[in-house]
This record gives sequence, C-alpha cells and structure tokens, in this order.
Amino acid sequence: MGPVRLDAVHLLPRRVGGYSNAIRIETREREKGLYSNAQPSKQAGRRDQARERILETAYALFTRHGTRAVGVDTIIEQSGVAKMTLYRHFRSKQELVCAFLERRETLWTFDWLRNEVCKASTDPLERLMAIFDVFNRWFQQKDFEGCSFINVLLEYNLDSPMRQAAAAHLAGIRSFLKELASEARLAEIHAFADTWHILMKGSIVAAGEGDHDAAVRAKNVAAGLLEHTLSSAEAVPAGPPKRTRRPSKARPAASPA
Repeated sequence: MGPVRLDAVHLLPRRVGGYSNAIRIETREREKGLYSNAQPSKQAGRRDQARERILETAYALFTRHGTRAVGVDTIIEQSGVAKMTLYRHFRSKQELVCAFLERRETLWTFDWLRNEVCKASTDPLERLMAIFDVFNRWFQQKDFEGCSFINVLLEYNLDSPMRQAAAAHLAGIRSFLKELASEARLAEIHAFADTWHILMKGSIVAAGEGDHDAAVRAKNVAAGLLEHTLSSAEAVPAGPPKRTRRPSKARPAASPA
C-alpha cells in the first residue's frame, strides 16, 4: 500500500469578498501555515517511498543470494536511488540487513507460517504436525530460498548484531511452538519447542541440499516425538489430565500444481 497523500487544497479556507485587512492578513497567515504543514507531509511520503523501494530491493536480493554476497552498490543500482538516499534511511549495510530480517519475520513467520499453520486446524497438536505439511509445499517450489534467519546466522561472527538479530527472530519461531505446546498442555514446553525447532531447521537445510521430501521425513520423526511426549505425560499421575490424541504419521504429499 502506497503512502497516504494529503491534499492541501481541501484544507485551505476559501476566499470571499468583504474581508477587512486584519481578516485578510489572518487568512493569509493561516494559509501559509497549512501549506507549510502539507509540504513536509508530501516530502515524508516521498521519503517513505524511497525507503520502501530500497527495502523491497534488498529483500529480494538478500533472500535469493544472501546478505554477504549482495553489495550496497547493487541495491542502489537496482532500487534506482542515490547512494545518499540509501544512507539517509539506513546508516550502514548492517542496519539494512537488520531491517530486512524484521521484514522477513513479518512476511515469513507471521503472514505465511503462522497463518498457514493456524488455518490447517484448530487443534494445537494438529497445528504442530501441520508445520511440516506447510514446509512440504514450500520445499516443492522451484524458487525455494531456504531460511534467511539460518543463512544470516551462519554468515556472521558470534558478536555480530546481524547474527544476534537472526537468532532473535529464530527465537520468535520457538515462541510460536511454545504457544502451541502450552495450548496442548504438553510437559516441558521449552525443551519440547527446542527439539521441534531442530526438526524444522534440519528439514529446511536438507531441502536446501535437494531433498524435496525432507518435510515428510521430519514429520514422521515429529510424530514419534509427540507420541513419546504424550506417553511420558500420561505416566505421571500428578497434575491435570493430558491430551491423549495421537497424531498420524505423515504420508508423502503431492506436489502443488
């Protein structure tokens, strides 16, 4: 969605005859004030457009080629902005990479992964298993790009702010897994989420190697893990009753048309 445009003409008072000099002066001052307020709004809109163009270009390039392989000059050339404009919005490439990771979290983690998983079922156990169905469809795509958070994590040193940002966004995915585990009333939700996330990340890396059925294999392992978790919980007499529904193991899914 483009920036909101402010049309100053509709805000200006109309001129009518019979004003005294004082009123005319007051009207002119009021008009000047409105024009001065409207102008920065238009300038802000242009700035927002330039920033969005830079970020969209960086997103496409970083997602496809990684952040190290893409230089600032390439982003400037493909976004069609001046170098000064880029650095006005992003003081360094590091800041641009962090902004890219934030955008990736919005588009990938929230708008895609969480939405697709939550649409698959209302049951938290089924939603956990549905993650691998969603991944399976993703892995079949010809333009499968892998996980940008994992990629950035491996591209930089431990003390890099970009690596730390990537780790924080990965932790955000685990937070979603903890929510589902908590809703399913599973025991040791933190350890469970960590283990489940390992299966997710491992399947992504395997898919990057060319294993298009990696999500199916991971789902079979996940079904065993979930069954073991539920069985262990049932063996403990204390505490509230646990869910006993068993997820079915995965069958290879057909590739999307």
